[in-house]
Amino acid sequence: MCRWMAYKGIPVYIETLLFEPEHSLVHQSLSARKSEVTVNADGFGIGWYDERDEPGLYHEVMPAWSDCNLKSLARHIRSNLFFAHVRASTGTATNRSNCHPFGYKNWLFMHNGQIGGYEKIRWHLDRLIPEHLYSHRRGATDSELIFLLMLANGLEENVKHAIATTMKQIAALMHDHDIEEPLRFASCLSDGKTLTVIRYSTDELPPTVYCKSFGDYMVVGSEPIELSGDGWTLIPEGHIAVLDSTQPFQSTTLFDE
Repeated sequence: MCRWMAYKGIPVYIETLLFEPEHSLVHQSLSARKSEVTVNADGFGIGWYDERDEPGLYHEVMPAWSDCNLKSLARHIRSNLFFAHVRASTGTATNRSNCHPFGYKNWLFMHNGQIGGYEKIRWHLDRLIPEHLYSHRRGATDSELIFLLMLANGLEENVKHAIATTMKQIAALMHDHDIEEPLRFASCLSDGKTLTVIRYSTDELPPTVYCKSFGDYMVVGSEPIELSGDGWTLIPEGHIAVLDSTQPFQSTTLFDE
């Protein structure tokens, strides 16, 4: 399973969160603690916001720990909101177009998990993406497909509704094709202003997502970036949260009762 982290708060150089903590994302890519897969070597990516409306993106297929370009970029890029993702493929090819995070206009999206029986329903899922969005499909991952479906379902107007609708669409197709493997979804997305995280699965066993406020900034990720784990909150299963570094953590259920 993949590992990811996101940051929102005062502007910092990316290396201070990506490399320097004792259990940083780069360290996790070599030795994950809360995943069945301990090594994540199938590519990586970073996405960041600065003075421009659209985020910057950098993807590479080599392991994160071995790319000197990433080290240099992280040392010089300063941002108040950025994403980072290290990939462990669930079946699709290792290439740049399959690396997270994915971008569309001012949006960033990254994901850990899988659509059960993806290849069995992939054609049906692709047909749900409208033509004007399908031209933005660069790779073959279920993650990118989920992002485009959320955009098709009104992500830019109502984030929670778009995500819930997308999960229901996918689960319904899985049910119709007698797929017993679960849909698991641990994700983070941003429009450049807010940071939204979701933790959901059809078997109530989604990948982990933790968050912690450090006063003037917030970090969220697959694992705490501190080995002690003190002060880190596990996002409840089936919940969505909009995170703000200046406010206490709060989450709500993804699906309204």
